[in-house]
Amino acid sequence: MITEKAYAKINLSLDVTGKRPDGYHDVRMIMQTVDIFDELTFEKSADGITIDVGGSPLPIDKDNLIFKAASAVMEKCHVTEGVKITLDKHIPIAAGMAGGSSDAAATLRGVNRLFECGLSVNELRNMGVKIGADVPYCVEGGTVLAEGIGEKLTGLRDLPPLCLAVAKPKRGVSTGNIYKSLDEIFENVSHPHVDAMLEAMGNRPGKDFIRYLGNILEYVTIPLCPEVDDIKKIFEKSGCEGTLMTGSGPTVFAFFDTEEKAEKALSEVRNTGICNPEETFVTHLINPVY
Repeated sequence: MITEKAYAKINLSLDVTGKRPDGYHDVRMIMQTVDIFDELTFEKSADGITIDVGGSPLPIDKDNLIFKAASAVMEKCHVTEGVKITLDKHIPIAAGMAGGSSDAAATLRGVNRLFECGLSVNELRNMGVKIGADVPYCVEGGTVLAEGIGEKLTGLRDLPPLCLAVAKPKRGVSTGNIYKSLDEIFENVSHPHVDAMLEAMGNRPGKDFIRYLGNILEYVTIPLCPEVDDIKKIFEKSGCEGTLMTGSGPTVFAFFDTEEKAEKALSEVRNTGICNPEETFVTHLINPVY
């Protein structure tokens, strides 16, 4: 039996540059791993792919990204044995934190190790593109500029282990609806300063980049889920150094200079009843080594 951690991500900057003929959107975003993770275990079995999601409301068949990732590796490497995969879920579902994509990436790594397939990181990333746009990033994580539909990755200088609070509202949002709504107002929105953030990150490995936090999808997510703005305002009143929604939402994060300040801000958020307590976190930026 082997184990893999599937880390969550946040978007420090997220811009949409246009819509492609195939219906996907071109993006330009800076992604960052945070120390919130699911844990997956992999065991050989007689045949087939069996998934135990530990009571979470996720599917256990071919509609699960874990199943798709395991199947991709096993078919490519002509594996005839089976695998049992057990998921210990901690990343909130449908949170804009790439939980499903990270589980899929961990499965690519885990099944590759379990059956000693010898696939390279680049091979795993190429397989991940066919599973989901964030999967190639999640294969290694870290601080990365992602372009195209998210599959064109450029590694950036590691950021320090800054402290942040993370909170997911109870109300969910549909990623498809978010992008559809953005298309309708695309000519009238301001774009985040991705290049300015890149320059700040390149100059020194500190906190300068925080001033350039930006997510174009906030324009359309906040009207559909006002709790996003409510959480941001609580974080701002609590003295955060910067706050932003990640992905298409609805999760919000904020940087604080101490864990105590981050926890106090989350207490304020919890008191509103906006979030389930188990979907609020004090965590740090990390650069995982797999």
